[in-house]
Amino acid sequence: MTQSVVISGTGLWTPQQSISNDELVASFNQYVQLYNESNAAAIEAGELEALSPSSTGFIEKASGIKQRYVLDKEGVLDPERLCPNIPERSDDELSVQAEIAVNAARQALENANLTADDLDAVLVACSNMQRAYPAMAVEVQQALGMEHGWGYDMNVACSSATFGIQAAVDAVRNGSARRVLMVNPEICSGHLAWQDRDCHFIFGDVATAVIVERAEDATSDNRWEILGTRLQTKFSNNIRNNFGFLNRADPSGIGARDKLFRQEGRKVFKEVCPMVAEQISGHLNDLDLPVEELRRMWLHQANLSMNQFIARRVLGRDPSEEEAPVILDEYANTSSAGSIIAFHKYNADLPVDSKGVICSFGAGYSIGSVVVKRVK
Repeated sequence: MTQSVVISGTGLWTPQQSISNDELVASFNQYVQLYNESNAAAIEAGELEALSPSSTGFIEKASGIKQRYVLDKEGVLDPERLCPNIPERSDDELSVQAEIAVNAARQALENANLTADDLDAVLVACSNMQRAYPAMAVEVQQALGMEHGWGYDMNVACSSATFGIQAAVDAVRNGSARRVLMVNPEICSGHLAWQDRDCHFIFGDVATAVIVERAEDATSDNRWEILGTRLQTKFSNNIRNNFGFLNRADPSGIGARDKLFRQEGRKVFKEVCPMVAEQISGHLNDLDLPVEELRRMWLHQANLSMNQFIARRVLGRDPSEEEAPVILDEYANTSSAGSIIAFHKYNADLPVDSKGVICSFGAGYSIGSVVVKRVK
């Protein structure tokens, strides 16, 4: 008999500082003016292309985003910098990424009625790691005060959380762990090209956490049984970041535009949205779950139009705000954390036996879906 596994607690840590679209646009447009003025001769000679200003209307129409949270607002809004100021810490200090992971993890543990000693494993699953090694998960393990167990990192870009949930479920079902903490510390402001009009508004910073454990061990007041997980990957260059340890082997590319997030947005929309809708529909079908029983879809929060397309394709009609809750207007795209923020904020109102799907998608391409049912 297959081991029943539940999500027994979630956590959300939000930075104190936020940036509105108006603030972001004002800073970006000042940068554009400075750039065009300092390069006026080259632009006039046709050697460089003049930069175009951004606007709040453009951002909201293109994405549905109205603001975002960041670790450092001052650096991002400095038109001569357009990058967060996050000082390096000594090796003896808790790293920035581990710190925000621990903040989310502690809330998840509290919501699951657990302590760190109850955990057997920690997975840090997110779109970018602060360093190569030691693993962020092992640092989080120590910072939480775990006296036993193991941890590792995984990166499947925006799909990292759902891939992490499946890894946690597999660990519980195969007996290598009874309880697993899966955490998503996303510092997206550190790998976003704030100087690029096409994407400077996309990302925000945040950390989320999920506790996965055996159903018979869970004691929390809010439990969701995991009915099934499904993963899919298909290689594409349409979302890419070439930053890596081999950059130093060819100094000519250091600091180049391709060392930060970049995407072909229209291609991503056209190719990924149908794949996601097909995966969710197929997943429900294989679980013998009629779409009419699907109460909620906690989707990756990248773009409002993408989520509306996917939900409409799955449901066969326009979704209500309750069926496909949106958090990207407040948080922007937080990569792997987006679907977990939506689940964390919008699941408690549903009654026992309600069914839903947590789904994330992004670079790779990668898609992960987790079908759940409330059991407590």
